[in-house]
Amino acid sequence: MLLIMIFYFLVGLTDIYVAGLIGPDVQAAIGFVYQIYLFITVIANAISIGTLALVARAAGSRDPGRAVEIARQSLLFSLIVAACISVPGFVFYREIIDWAGLPAGIRVIAGDFLRIFALALGPNYILIISNAVFRAAGEVKKPLFTMFVVSLVNIAGDFLLVLGIFPFPRMGYIGIALSTAISASSGMLINLGFFRGGRWRSFYSAPLKISFEAAGRIVRLGWPAGMLQIAWNAGYILIYNILARLGAASIAAMAALTNGLRIEAVIYLPAFALNMTASVLIGQNLGAGNPARAEKTGWKIAQAGVLLVSVMALAIFIMAARLAAFLTSNGAVLAETTRYLRISMVSEPFMALGSVLVGGLQGAGDTRGTMWVIIFSMWLIRLPLAYLLAIVLHYGAVGVWAAMVASMCVQGMLMAVRFHRGRWKHVRVD
Repeated sequence: MLLIMIFYFLVGLTDIYVAGLIGPDVQAAIGFVYQIYLFITVIANAISIGTLALVARAAGSRDPGRAVEIARQSLLFSLIVAACISVPGFVFYREIIDWAGLPAGIRVIAGDFLRIFALALGPNYILIISNAVFRAAGEVKKPLFTMFVVSLVNIAGDFLLVLGIFPFPRMGYIGIALSTAISASSGMLINLGFFRGGRWRSFYSAPLKISFEAAGRIVRLGWPAGMLQIAWNAGYILIYNILARLGAASIAAMAALTNGLRIEAVIYLPAFALNMTASVLIGQNLGAGNPARAEKTGWKIAQAGVLLVSVMALAIFIMAARLAAFLTSNGAVLAETTRYLRISMVSEPFMALGSVLVGGLQGAGDTRGTMWVIIFSMWLIRLPLAYLLAIVLHYGAVGVWAAMVASMCVQGMLMAVRFHRGRWKHVRVD
């Protein structure tokens, strides 16, 4: 799982690095469109969480036939949903960009990215769901191989298509978006091939017909996770909107957040790897009828995450300026990225604690509890505080960074309280 997260990190870092070779406006646009993209893939992630909880329970109770049927229904359902979203996203991309309130200088770039990402939505949905299926069943080497290929194609495409390395044409920033689309399609085809063997060989034998009962179970578990991600991603879009109101400093602040999030992602690697591990192990232990071991496992994983992330956060705090210089040579962006990194490192242990326990709670099927904690932290603490500090009290980008730290600390503590109470042990997923 850690290697998979490293692949995600390398892709994101390369996207931003290559964008920086073009200019800070492209970096700012990519950062915003990435939040939009996360927003439109939210249903896939919600379906994947519901799927993971059900497949993990089936694997824990040693019922491979049920796991195959859940996988089939999830993939079919996600493909239908992707088709319903990608068309409006492609057609109304201008309206989406206008609604977001981006500076005029980056609207065209953001629109071009959004159109290509909308067309790649179907392959991405299949890739996300199928990876979740294999993780839940404990077959982590399959998504590991897939994401290695996806990352290789994406990173190579960034340089080949953006810079026009022979025999490929020079496409500029469009090449970054096309690399993402091509790599996701490659990963989808690999994972669909994996369903032809092993415990999954019956995947293609049954007719592809939606089971409303199975879809209902997936939706019941997944919709709170979907709302959680909508709230989270919409919150980041509004954070970019607040930064866009800072006048002459807006582009530098938006680029700094984009760069900072990419560098910060190195800390997210172990945190989210442990998040997904906790989700699978707690789900499988509950499926095996051992809630005490599930709880003990959750706390052990959380402790490991906090310790590891704290060490990494200290290192990034010390090397913030050097790391920022890797992604930009613009003086204003460099200074703001450095400041963002040093402020945000304060909340990283709380981020690790909350992230691991979110995974455990979702693996147990307690998706509603995590939804309310994250919505509260984002919409009642982060956004109002960011607006107050940055716009009303005129602290600028520093006020936004401080609000992000405060909300993350609250979120981590509330998630620990939720896990400690133990109601997740009695959640039914069938």
